[in-house]
Amino acid sequence: MAESWATLGVDLHLEPAGSGGLRRGLTDALREAVRTGRLAPGTRLPSSRTLAADLGIARNTVAEAYADLVAEGWLTARQGSGTRVAERAAAAAPSPATARGADGSGPAARRPAPARPRYSLIPGAPDLAAFPRTEWLRAARRALAGAPYDVLGYGDPRGRPELRAALAGYLARVRGVRTDPDRVLITSGFAHALRITGTLLRSRGVRTVAVESYGLDAYWSVLQGAGLATPALPYDELGTDPRQPGDAGAVLLTPAHQFPMGTPLQPERRAAVIDWARRTGGLILEDDYDGEFRYDRQPVGAVQGLDPDRVLYFGTTSKSLAPGLRLGWMVVPPSLAEETAAAKGAADTVGVLEQLTLAEFITSGAYDRHVRSSRLRYRRRRDALAAAVSARAPEVTVTGIAAGLHAVLRLPAGMEQSVVQAATWQGLALHGLSFHRHPEAVAEPLDALVVGYGTPPDSAWAGALDALCRVLP
Repeated sequence: MAESWATLGVDLHLEPAGSGGLRRGLTDALREAVRTGRLAPGTRLPSSRTLAADLGIARNTVAEAYADLVAEGWLTARQGSGTRVAERAAAAAPSPATARGADGSGPAARRPAPARPRYSLIPGAPDLAAFPRTEWLRAARRALAGAPYDVLGYGDPRGRPELRAALAGYLARVRGVRTDPDRVLITSGFAHALRITGTLLRSRGVRTVAVESYGLDAYWSVLQGAGLATPALPYDELGTDPRQPGDAGAVLLTPAHQFPMGTPLQPERRAAVIDWARRTGGLILEDDYDGEFRYDRQPVGAVQGLDPDRVLYFGTTSKSLAPGLRLGWMVVPPSLAEETAAAKGAADTVGVLEQLTLAEFITSGAYDRHVRSSRLRYRRRRDALAAAVSARAPEVTVTGIAAGLHAVLRLPAGMEQSVVQAATWQGLALHGLSFHRHPEAVAEPLDALVVGYGTPPDSAWAGALDALCRVLP
């Protein structure tokens, strides 16, 4: 058989790779030819019928080998264009430690991954190339030109009064938040606000904060670092169920647009968690994750508007402008305003020039204009994503797209890991849903991808979308 592969492979010369049967030997030989560059990206391979005849083996063996390599991302198969070597980013040169075993006697078990993804669809960031530099600079000049000298001192650790007043008005108008400037604290982002909150909760005797079954482990870690337990709330077909948070003294929710599943908190569950907080003295920590970006109907108002005395509300500019600004805010209940400021600390401040610029950016109307234009751009991307997946991967269902900067792509059972691996070898950074699953979640695991369609710049969007569709089943 080895001689047949070497002499009968007229159109495709292959060398057998190891043992383990015809299918495995053929799969390994093809993979090695692609990995070493002997078969260049875009090369069209013989049909399974032709290659089977050339090699003198069963057609099903060739078809199964091709299918294995398509699932791994080495090959692509499209009706009408045949089977081809996949386009992928160049792999990093292996170091001696990765190219050979620990004793230098043979190949290491782990292949080197691509040095750097060509495209990224990791959720959690906007299109940074679309940051409104010109308008931001104008706002910075106006803010600095009109600022008295004393603003450059240490100031109020709660934040500049100009920004706190601007945010109080903006959040009331756009998100339905009920507050005043004295209850707004400026932070350097959500994680900073969560650390302050962890200190506050511990000082009040809270030991447990219930969190959602799907979310960001970095935030769970912040709470755990404050000495708080973070059990997972139930999750079902209606989304997060916070109605019975056990012995938790607080719950952390993303009610406007749950990250990453994309569903809003159901109205009856909003009412139920407010009732729980009033009845038990518990607190609701509301992360208004990408709440401004709603496409198909009016934005869902903040839960804080239902009971400002029981809800701590958090927001940032990380999705609307850029995470590098490190600007966020907390709106706290009146009874907790002094305690929260004390937990933040007298020396814990945020850059004053950035605060003054954002205040000017909001009050001048530039922030509203930027959000509206961004909403149109991201909606077009969302529509393009849904259309492309429907046309090229009809077995995949696109969900969670009424709002936000990401979508959840439901995959056939058992496909998540192979698709994420295939994406890696095509130079596409991508998260599976399991990446965001709480380790204590009890809901049945789902196979899905979390696709951040807001992340790529416009120049890379078409390429990223095409790379995504190439790895979908």
